[in-house]
Amino acid sequence: MTISPLGRPVDRVDGRLKVTGAAKYAADNALDRMVHGYLLLSTVGRGTIRAMDVAAAERSPGVLAVYTPFHPLKLFAAGGFGGPPWLPLQDREVRHYGHIIGLVVAETFETARDAAALVRVDYDVRPATVSFTDGIPNAVPPQGGPGGGEPPVLDVLADGVPSIDAALAAAEVRVSVSFSQPIENHNAMEPHASVAVWRDERMTVYSGTQGATGHARGIAGALGIDAARVHVISPHVGGGFGNKAATWTHDLVSAAAARALGRPVKTVLTREQTFTVTGHRSAVAQTVALGARRDGTLVALKHEGISSIGITGFTPENGPFTTGRVLYRTENMHISQKVVPLDLPAATFMRAPGEASGSFALETAMDELAVALRMDPVRLRLRNYATVLPGTERPWSSKHLDECYQLGAQRFGWHRRSPTPRATPDGDWLLGMGMATAIYPANRSDQTVVRVRLRPDGTASVATATADLGTGMWTVLAIMGADSLGIPLSRVKPELGDSLLPPSAGAFGSQSTATVAPAIRAAAASAIKALIDLAVRDERSPFHGLDPAAVRYDHGDLVAADRRLSFGRLLGQLNSAGVEASERGTGGDPERYEFHSFGAHFCEMAVHRRTGEPRVRRLTTVADAGQIVNLKAARSQMVGGAIFGIGQALFEGSSVEVPSGRWANANLADYLLAVNADIPPIDVHFLNHPDTPFNPVGVRGIGELGNVGVAAAIGNAIYNATGIRVRDLPITLDKLLD
Repeated sequence: MTISPLGRPVDRVDGRLKVTGAAKYAADNALDRMVHGYLLLSTVGRGTIRAMDVAAAERSPGVLAVYTPFHPLKLFAAGGFGGPPWLPLQDREVRHYGHIIGLVVAETFETARDAAALVRVDYDVRPATVSFTDGIPNAVPPQGGPGGGEPPVLDVLADGVPSIDAALAAAEVRVSVSFSQPIENHNAMEPHASVAVWRDERMTVYSGTQGATGHARGIAGALGIDAARVHVISPHVGGGFGNKAATWTHDLVSAAAARALGRPVKTVLTREQTFTVTGHRSAVAQTVALGARRDGTLVALKHEGISSIGITGFTPENGPFTTGRVLYRTENMHISQKVVPLDLPAATFMRAPGEASGSFALETAMDELAVALRMDPVRLRLRNYATVLPGTERPWSSKHLDECYQLGAQRFGWHRRSPTPRATPDGDWLLGMGMATAIYPANRSDQTVVRVRLRPDGTASVATATADLGTGMWTVLAIMGADSLGIPLSRVKPELGDSLLPPSAGAFGSQSTATVAPAIRAAAASAIKALIDLAVRDERSPFHGLDPAAVRYDHGDLVAADRRLSFGRLLGQLNSAGVEASERGTGGDPERYEFHSFGAHFCEMAVHRRTGEPRVRRLTTVADAGQIVNLKAARSQMVGGAIFGIGQALFEGSSVEVPSGRWANANLADYLLAVNADIPPIDVHFLNHPDTPFNPVGVRGIGELGNVGVAAAIGNAIYNATGIRVRDLPITLDKLLD
């Protein structure tokens, strides 16, 4: 009997391709007669293009075309989900610094780049609004609510309580603190790239995208053609973190240029260009006020947030709603979100949008309340443990966060923590411990279809147009196929990253595994039923004429009475090309349950007493994320999320110059990221409680959960080490010099 790989540590099925360099990413595609595009970007923050002198660029040897608003490419509709609501090169407006104002196409990348440097642009410059700090006093409610959903203000008040401020004033212990976080950029290892081919009135695009189905629709709309005539190929994505979910404007101009020239066009963004042509995490300012009884019971929680938005008007950073709204039980709550519109590129999804920033504010404030109460931070959280969504009677489908706290504290050695700051020296270093809660919605999509096909060679294909951006989806498809069919992993052939495959909502929002896992189960069951129906219907079959109910499927074989035959041999005997079925997965009722994943982070920090240098010594994370599909990849996802949180806490931040709107550190030298030497041992443990009310497999997403709360755990540990509370990220050593 084949042992199911579900929940075991499984090597990536695409691992050999990646470590040998055989995995083909978008820019790796080299096609016959291919030419290269290089973007021209604006050098002012706001204005109108008066004139462009492209004569020298057009005369350069090897240049095929220079497209500008004065010589535009033909485009019809904006690029769809998440991208800018305007079309490039269709007008002379400059909406932000680094806005696309042209595309040079030449025989080589170097020729295109050098010719682009010869273009001269005259602007009518207008003042650009680029300072988030200056705009905070005039922040406004977001259009359509945070993320386009709920109203921008939520109040839950106990009977007889007139306002949240009255509830806070009546509390026995209060804290009220403010926090800030700068703009962050994704900086995926693979820069955004497109290779577009127009042939036989069809467009093929090789692009690193988190959703091939939606990407094809966006490009089709921009080109004014039917989506069935666009083929997007994206088998491997070198990181995305949300920034490859949208169809950005460089994809559109590349495709339009390929159609205009009749030759394949490759456009690869430089690192600097990725900062302005694509999106970023908003700057965020937050205030959290907590009121409690002396026993630690929360009686009032006020969480207000302000985030920057760029040219799209999109509001992904709504931390008060994604953290303050859901984490702790309280009688009185006020949640609100405002935005500051800026003349900047699009604010977009970045790993755990809202939760990452919101948790830093809320979980730091909870630590400050614990200090004010002289209470252990874990005990404070357990005292205010919520079993239903605060303000409602709706329970979570599955919640074991209390077990995360208890097991995490045990694994980490939390009992050794001194509550007194600066009480644990280690030579020239001061040591401290901190902790924080992680929470992220358990998402899934009804728009994703998975096809399972049983083949005469004894293998099975599992296919859907979802993406693998390093998350391990190739292997998830293989594991779930093997588990659902009861066959060895080696006999399952996953297919993804192609818009011609069954449609997928895309890989973002930690929804992919929870979406495809139940769909694979359902499709496998339907494929098995089709196999049995074929076996009893075909006269050449040894099962011909039997009642289908008398034939059962057992680990790749059909069995009835004294007959047993593998599906591969059966299909071969019948000269069948195979049987298949396509299904969508099912999920729980959001009117009945609230769906989230949970976790707890415990961190030890060392801060040098003379230089202020902060070092993460060790980190323990315990996660309640439902049924784990691949233990090895799941751990990798949580470690990656923790590294993201370390970057948020200690390093990352984009600097936008005022008043020009120029991005001052749009490179990997000046935009600081955590490197190997900054990362300590990270202990990850999963509770592995299947959440079957959420979906039949009990799987929840984890890709973003590991990021949430890490920055707060680090900041809380730094306070415990030094007595210095830093509320403005990143926590750089200058802020720790006493």
